[in-house]
Amino acid sequence: MSQEQLEQYWQAYLASIPNASFSSEDYEADQFGDNSVLANELGNLILRGVKTATCSALWEWEAEGSEIPKVGSKTIVLDGDNNPLCIIETIEVEIRAFSEVDTQFAFEEGEDERSLESWRREHWEYFSRVLPKIGKQPTCEMLLVCERFRVVYK
Repeated sequence: MSQEQLEQYWQAYLASIPNASFSSEDYEADQFGDNSVLANELGNLILRGVKTATCSALWEWEAEGSEIPKVGSKTIVLDGDNNPLCIIETIEVEIRAFSEVDTQFAFEEGEDERSLESWRREHWEYFSRVLPKIGKQPTCEMLLVCERFRVVYK
């Protein structure tokens, strides 16, 4: 997807808002997950309203030199082929250790059976794949950027 196509999608979103006066608002465009299959799976969960939360290691943000999301941040969620699926708005951001993620947050992530046990297992596997790329290994104490969001445009 080109930047121009993303901008067209963003403008369509803005046009759908009555009395929108914030056309200069920034947005991100990103896939969820670390591969196209996972991006499609997680994107579909977001579209269905099952997935309303996500997390990433704070180390990833630091390695990219990126600011963590803020309440009100908008993201165009991309599928595995980088096509827009929807736009989400961040409604809460909290930094907590991997070991401090609770049952409610695991359920809101919407993955697998939505239990804390499956969340820990699947996220440990995920972090074991992505963190070595930035010279890190997962730990129970690693800090996560835990984000809750809502779909604002489909």
